[in-house]
Amino acid sequence: MANPRNPYPTVDVVVEVDGGIVLIERNNEPKGWALPGGFIDYGELVEDGARREVMEETGLTVELTALLGVYSAPSRDPRQHNLSVTYVGTAEGVPKGADDAARAEVFPLDALPEPLCFDHAEILADYRRYKETGAIPKPK
Repeated sequence: MANPRNPYPTVDVVVEVDGGIVLIERNNEPKGWALPGGFIDYGELVEDGARREVMEETGLTVELTALLGVYSAPSRDPRQHNLSVTYVGTAEGVPKGADDAARAEVFPLDALPEPLCFDHAEILADYRRYKETGAIPKPK
């Protein structure tokens, strides 16, 4: 019997702070800017993983307000097949990069830094439509 391979579950959070969103600059490959997020620990609720990752990478306590979607394209992460459960949340304060984030900053949605890692440009386009229409993106 072949050894089954499954995608690795991750979380990402579009964190709204003071009219902008928080992005982290990654310390590790792939380099660039990304939403705060990471791998869900074994035995951890997805929502708890989302809150933990935001805290670890930005120092912010996030309140999750919506499930934006699940992003699962096998090519979304060049390292391996990861799927992301992606939330929208709000936080207060000034983010500070920590853990595997070199830095964390708040950016207006119309002035995002480049390059964006993974499929985060797609996620942020879906987030923009969500903010404009109130509609959660339909599955692809």
